[in-house]
Amino acid sequence: MIRYFIIGFIFGIALIKGEAVSWYRMQEMFHFQGFQIFGIFLTAIPTAMAGMLIVKKLKLKSPDGVTIHPKQKIYNKGTVYGSAIFGIGWGITGACPGPIYIQIGSGYLISIFLLLSALAGTYAYSFFKERLPH
Repeated sequence: MIRYFIIGFIFGIALIKGEAVSWYRMQEMFHFQGFQIFGIFLTAIPTAMAGMLIVKKLKLKSPDGVTIHPKQKIYNKGTVYGSAIFGIGWGITGACPGPIYIQIGSGYLISIFLLLSALAGTYAYSFFKERLPH
């Protein structure tokens, strides 16, 4: 468990140093006025792709010893609706779920309200899940 904490800590520092938790940087991105966050995404996507290729080619195993088999995702329209809601929330608040914790840890205590809102949204989804398009 400690290694996950250390990795998360290092990732948090990287996000802070890259200003990926800055509301102002997010607003620049959403207004197409700054390249910094796009640059982060443009490095994250190929890095993730390379990581998945390595996992598949080397047939790597999880810490439990189980071979990792990435599952093929099936398209559904609920993903589009959920992504739109996520994007609107991200545009308004300047934070997606991961950076909320980093903002709180950095002393931006107003982000506690973002965390509570995210948890409320998660609860609302679990309540309405059966009635939503999947």
